[in-house]
Amino acid sequence: MALQSNRSFFMRIALIGATGFVGTPTLTELLQRGHQVTVLARHPEKLPAQPNLTVVKADALVADQVAAAVRGHDAVLSAYNPGWGNPDIHDEFLRGYDAQVAGVKQSGVKRFVMVGGAGSLFVAPGVQLVDTPGFPAEIKAAASAAREALNRLRGEDSLEWTFLSPPILLQPGERSGNYRLGSEQPLMDGDQPGHISVADLAVALVDELENPRHVRARFTVAS
Repeated sequence: MALQSNRSFFMRIALIGATGFVGTPTLTELLQRGHQVTVLARHPEKLPAQPNLTVVKADALVADQVAAAVRGHDAVLSAYNPGWGNPDIHDEFLRGYDAQVAGVKQSGVKRFVMVGGAGSLFVAPGVQLVDTPGFPAEIKAAASAAREALNRLRGEDSLEWTFLSPPILLQPGERSGNYRLGSEQPLMDGDQPGHISVADLAVALVDELENPRHVRARFTVAS
């Protein structure tokens, strides 16, 4: 699938987590499509100046700072990750989620798109990937936090939220612009786990911003 925007204007997007694995190609995708992007960053100096890019010093763990930075935008996209080496990743992920949602609501922006993990996808009725015996222990805390964030989002009725779960295999790679859509179960390649490049995950994210198809819903993608 390769979606084309049906918008005749460019959007103002606030991006959280722009220097991370998912956020970096997402920023590139947004700017290449001509959107006006405001990045929230604790260290603005890490981001070089580019056309259509504004970098605001803000802490994604502080709701008031999030609100001030995102006010007036068309949508907020969060690719927030506290860092895989963070020993407090579970609690900090959820602190970030709570602060971002509170800040977005305070700002008056309605559209909130969040990147979570594949761990909350259902591999059998009532069984999520994160709870299976072979799930990697080193990422279980982060996956459990992302699942909790999704559960909290499902109860949000004041935001037009969307939660994107990557496929089981999210890899570096080239942008093809093509992907398949799924919902609550992981997409497969025959009997093998589905995969996608992080550049194509960014394509799916920006497509969803431009042409909302999963408002108040979770979706997943794979090549």
